[in-house]
Amino acid sequence: MVYGMQPYGIQSMLKEGHKHLSGLDEAVVKNIDACKQLSTITRTSLGPNGMNKMVINHLDKLFVTNDAATIVNELEVQHPAAKILVLAGKAQQEETGDGANLTVSFAGELLQNAEELIRMGLHPSEIIIGYTKAINKTIEILDELVEKGSEKMDVRIKEEVIKRMKAAVASKQFGQEDILCSLIADACIQVCPKNPANFNVDNVRVAKLLGGGLHNCTIVRGMVLKTDAVGSIKRVEKAKVAVFAGGVDTSATETKGTVLIHSAEQLENYSKTEEAKVEELIKAVAESGAKVIVSGGAVGEMALHFCERYRLMVLKISSKFELRRFCRTTGAVAILKLGRPNPDDLGYVDSVSVEEIGGVRVTVVRNEEGGNSVSTVVLRGSTDSILDDLERAVDDGVNTYKAMCRDSRMVPGAAATEIELARKLKEFSFKETGLDQYAIAKFAESFEMIPKTLAENAGLNAMEIISSLYAEHASGNSKVGIDLEEGVCKDVSTMNIFDLHVTKFFALKYAADAACTVLRVDQIIMAKPAGGPGKREQPAGMDED
Repeated sequence: MVYGMQPYGIQSMLKEGHKHLSGLDEAVVKNIDACKQLSTITRTSLGPNGMNKMVINHLDKLFVTNDAATIVNELEVQHPAAKILVLAGKAQQEETGDGANLTVSFAGELLQNAEELIRMGLHPSEIIIGYTKAINKTIEILDELVEKGSEKMDVRIKEEVIKRMKAAVASKQFGQEDILCSLIADACIQVCPKNPANFNVDNVRVAKLLGGGLHNCTIVRGMVLKTDAVGSIKRVEKAKVAVFAGGVDTSATETKGTVLIHSAEQLENYSKTEEAKVEELIKAVAESGAKVIVSGGAVGEMALHFCERYRLMVLKISSKFELRRFCRTTGAVAILKLGRPNPDDLGYVDSVSVEEIGGVRVTVVRNEEGGNSVSTVVLRGSTDSILDDLERAVDDGVNTYKAMCRDSRMVPGAAATEIELARKLKEFSFKETGLDQYAIAKFAESFEMIPKTLAENAGLNAMEIISSLYAEHASGNSKVGIDLEEGVCKDVSTMNIFDLHVTKFFALKYAADAACTVLRVDQIIMAKPAGGPGKREQPAGMDED
């Protein structure tokens, strides 16, 4: 800047170094562009034939996955408008555990169509009004498409559960969904409380062990700890358990004291008293009937020696959360100080044994009879990234189970619902007068992205498939979707592909909300970034906060 020239307009108001973008071309179109880029990334991993992405985050951790929630989380999205889509995807993942990809891709598609409307000369606020009308109508139509009789369901019947869970798991692990679904369904049904609405996702644990393959996956009623037992006793059946949160060791005193020792005998007696004290404590635990001691901290040498003498099995669980889960599994109460436990504080296990699975020693805590509250799916696979991906599939399945406990209605899957929505919204848009009919028509067109993407990812001819789907639906078969394996259109009720109504409902709602939020922005004003010249690199592993 030339000295002496006074800044004018908005420049005179803001500190120097700020950025200010306004107007359709600079702000709105740029925002839409950023969101389109994000949805192009996730779109190719939509559906069962979706491709995997290799994402390396700022900590050099490698993710190979087609789970959109993981992808958008690990890409550190900088652009504020694209961040809105990321948040919508996260909200969807937390709400129903599946459909994050649908949310992000659909929002991107809506924005792309909005851009065409803006180029035609519509004002963003007219588009927003049209989109809002369209999403309300969509939700009405979605309720009409619900399968008859699917609102009543017993969440303890395995076939019913698998029917609803299959789509969510198949979209992550295509071809292996049958094995995985039956495992997940078993695990969920085991820990389902009397009132299914209180189902807790945290009660289904996943233990990932390298080696073996999918067919070696098993399910354990109880917990699998990835540590070995501390002492020499490796197996105990039908035992009572005492849990000490503070560790099993001699406790040091709070205050410092000095001891004057005059002779060798006194020195000997001094160390003997310590031994006697530890023995007394361990003996008290053994006499209370406990056979297994679980320690939350270190286990001292001397304490271990006496545990061996009294034939007590010692486990060490250093993670606080894991310790809580252990207490939930066994029904024990964690005691702070080593001492004689009350009979009420003891837990019970059917068996605790150390087993070797694929070269790793793990401790398996089984609790079959008791009020079982935790079950573990043991996953086996050849590499870490495969295991991580399997774990995501299991998480999605468990979240879907939680969603179906609350609302078990389902709609036809395999893009049958989307085409029906597109067709009905198109009809609705013709009845509207005013400019928002264009926006409603574009909203209806956006639904075509889903069958189109599914077909493209499976390597089929998308245009042919969409036109034949429309033809089928126009003649009244509202349940016809794409059979990806054969590449033809089929009735989904014969193929048993259903999606949960909640998943679709929230995914479309969040996508429309995100798209409208991005369209409402007409100016971007960025202050000068704080900090000195050049942004300092954050040390690895630090959060933004």
